[in-house]
Amino acid sequence: MSRTVEKLRELKLRENEVLKMGGEDAVRKHQEKGKLTARERLFHLFDPGTFQELDALVTHRCTHFGMEDTFIPADGVITGHGLVDGRPVFAYAQDFTARGGSLGEMHAKKITKVQDLALKAGAPVVGMNDSGGARIQEGVDALAGFGEIFTRNADASGVIPQICAIMGPTAGGAVYSPGMMDWVFMVKDSSYMFITGPDVIRSVTGEVIDFESLGGAMTHAVKSGVAHFAVDSDMAAIEGIRELLTYFPSNNMEDPPVKDLGDDPFRVEPALDSLIPDAANAAYDVRTLIKLLADGGEMFETQPLFAPNIVTGFVRMNGRSTGVIANQPAVMAGCLDIDASDKAARFIRFCDAFNIPLITIADVPGFLPGSSQEWGGIIRHGAKLLWSYVEATVPKILLITRKAYGGAYIAMSSKHLGADMVFAWPTAEIAVMGAEGAANIIHRREIREAPDPARTRREKKEAYEALFSNPYIAASRGYVDAVIQPSETRPRIIGALEALGSKRVQKPARKHGNIPL
Repeated sequence: MSRTVEKLRELKLRENEVLKMGGEDAVRKHQEKGKLTARERLFHLFDPGTFQELDALVTHRCTHFGMEDTFIPADGVITGHGLVDGRPVFAYAQDFTARGGSLGEMHAKKITKVQDLALKAGAPVVGMNDSGGARIQEGVDALAGFGEIFTRNADASGVIPQICAIMGPTAGGAVYSPGMMDWVFMVKDSSYMFITGPDVIRSVTGEVIDFESLGGAMTHAVKSGVAHFAVDSDMAAIEGIRELLTYFPSNNMEDPPVKDLGDDPFRVEPALDSLIPDAANAAYDVRTLIKLLADGGEMFETQPLFAPNIVTGFVRMNGRSTGVIANQPAVMAGCLDIDASDKAARFIRFCDAFNIPLITIADVPGFLPGSSQEWGGIIRHGAKLLWSYVEATVPKILLITRKAYGGAYIAMSSKHLGADMVFAWPTAEIAVMGAEGAANIIHRREIREAPDPARTRREKKEAYEALFSNPYIAASRGYVDAVIQPSETRPRIIGALEALGSKRVQKPARKHGNIPL
């Protein structure tokens, strides 16, 4: 056998050893749980035949606790790059079959190399977490690895899209990298995230709680808001990531991709003329409105289970990727609260970072009242929403459909916060507060002393409605650019977005413009 043939044979043997991952038994047990292996996840993420693995032959160098005799294929994480929908993407997937996907020094170096390459190339990075946590045999080297990953998450924030899929356990320090990334998918019944596990909580506080209730997909999608999407399987997460990426540019120096869905930009929607109920307190689903406006009736909603009183998501308007923020009258009357403010602010900042225009749809009676909101910090959380709108330099369009009261009117991308164009339907009510509350305050004594207080209250309410509960005073001041027929909303918004496509704004210089929220 020639030396060259022998060397090629050695390479093939080494490659085959790595491809076995954690061994047949470990892989079989993993798949029996309904989970894809790390390599299967990456093969499904990338366009067929485009995935190229990096650092497959990396091994750990720990010599403590018998680790010098332990071989961990690929050191428990598969890394590489390929094409997603024809565009370059970098990715890593932790391999739970290989020593539980535990993170040690070299494992972390593989991940940080991919992060560095993604940042250099200006390409998105996708991480798939499935790990038992830090490799305790490596001590501080494992902790250092987490810190190096976090540093790169921060450096890449607002520069390239970062997406994480939680497809197994993620605990302790490992949760902070997903928490620093832009979008987090979690797979139901097979993934969880928490800082301290149920056993530690029970020993320290006495609280008894299970893994799913503490940090499962639905817990983080509904309660904490850490997860933006809770999906039923690994494949559903991967399909969601692929679709989500179609709305983003590869980096913050590019414009979002344009995708023609064949929809007429001049399409009118007669159904919008009757969407707003006659009764002022009657609800409607704002998602119906969004889909009637969007190309092909398609919307990719983000965080649908968290703070459902506000809706956020991506649509296309004449092929152009656009972010939408809308009050949801069907939940809590569309009031703004702490969670809704945080949800919307984070979404706005992402869109602004990646040059995605914003459409805001306002139907908001105010901020949610109550001591729990005040004590929880609605002032500082609500301020995040104001701050995000003012900071955003992308085209900003506001549509007021019905109620726009008080501070919530201002907060929902009003002209005063820098909205470029503001449209209102004839059903819009732009005022300090609702007519009934205003009448009770302004005419308190007159109502109290009237022979028929109920009648007087009704008359004063009607008078206030006639004067203020409309869009025309705001339009007369220039705070509303046009009062429009609801059915004509789509072409008006598309026209505004096209007109503002070359918008440029220079904000006052700061030492660091990306102040964390």
